Amino acid sequence: MKFIRTSIKDVIICEPQVFGDHRGYFFESFRADSLENFLGFKVDFCQDNESKSKYGVLRGLHFQKEPHIQSKLVRVMEGKVLDMAVDLRKGSPTFGQHVAVELSSENRKQMFIPRGFAHGFAVLSETAILAYKCDNYYTPKLERGLLFNDSSLGIDWKLPEKDLILSDKDKNQPSLAKADVFNYSDEFYSHV
Repeated sequence: MKFIRTSIKDVIICEPQVFGDHRGYFFESFRADSLENFLGFKVDFCQDNESKSKYGVLRGLHFQKEPHIQSKLVRVMEGKVLDMAVDLRKGSPTFGQHVAVELSSENRKQMFIPRGFAHGFAVLSETAILAYKCDNYYTPKLERGLLFNDSSLGIDWKLPEKDLILSDKDKNQPSLAKADVFNYSDEFYSHV
């Protein structure tokens, strides 16, 4: 597995080594020791999630608050998405900045999104199946969000606005200025 730091050093792209021949292919999609050696800390994933969406669906930007804040390892099993991580760690040098990466079943890239970030994705293909690991359990009462089109974020979702399909909840999330963000000075969030 190859690990690549993005423009926000805490967000990591993971590229597996794929072995293929006339029979098909094989690759390790996750290996805890390799990821933890690169990160320099332990990640205990405890929940796997999967979603299928059609073209134009935008899910996000979502995160959870303490004590169930989550890191995620995201990959696409079918199709193509624009995956997004937004730094919500107030006091961080990259607060309010984002990383956007195209994840697909063809490129097999994965994105590690650490605690203290909002996550979302937009489907660029006819359909997409996205799978991700979380290091804390989903807790609805602690779920928060960030407005996907907040102009202060400067996000280009790579889709025409007329094609976007969002839930009512995601259409009405707060802007970054009003969001329930994290404190970067906490060791809990700045360990990466």
